[in-house]
Amino acid sequence: MVSASAPEAGRVPVLHYVFDPLCGWCWGAAPLLQATAAQLPGLSLVLHGGGLFAGAARRPITPELRAYVQPHDRRIQALSGQPFGSGYTDGLLREPDAVLDSEPPITAVLAASELGGAHAGLALLERVQRAHYVEGRRIAEPAVLLGLACEQGLDGAAFEAAYERLSGAATQAHLRESRALMQTGGVQGFPSLLLEAPDGRLLRLDHARYYGDPQAWVQALAQALA
Repeated sequence: MVSASAPEAGRVPVLHYVFDPLCGWCWGAAPLLQATAAQLPGLSLVLHGGGLFAGAARRPITPELRAYVQPHDRRIQALSGQPFGSGYTDGLLREPDAVLDSEPPITAVLAASELGGAHAGLALLERVQRAHYVEGRRIAEPAVLLGLACEQGLDGAAFEAAYERLSGAATQAHLRESRALMQTGGVQGFPSLLLEAPDGRLLRLDHARYYGDPQAWVQALAQALA
């Protein structure tokens, strides 16, 4: 599986995070994942890109799409406190030649994870989400992704090489594996969180009640681990 440094099965608990960079609810959940990474260092994290707008599902930003996502964005902001900046609301969402394509930013997260482990992948994911939802940047463009990776301290040449190698077939295989994991774990949609016990059992985690309260989420997750 092309993922972030998956540990050996049966060793330690694993948190599987199924995400999509272009899912607004994943942006709302970003503080929960950041708190997890910071406060539960003994928990192994594996990232699984879902491909909400990948392949045949990629689409331009039309007035109809803008009208559909804006009420959801307002609800996400109200529940989670995550910002949706003017660069996105008044900029990107009004650019008819902009395209939503999940595959390039997922490839970038996979490349970062390969170079620096799951926490590097998670850090780049958050930066990519912020670039999209706050700054209104086109995160389907490789040049934008390279710049964001360099901002996160990744070596530009190494990132470019990993990104090129993981683009296309490797990322598409990763997306299929992510969907298979969701089916096995009995979850639908993004974000989804599955806790894998040392014996391999998968526990579905209800993160939705914790939007806007990362500390309560970490406490609940710590209890689940206990």
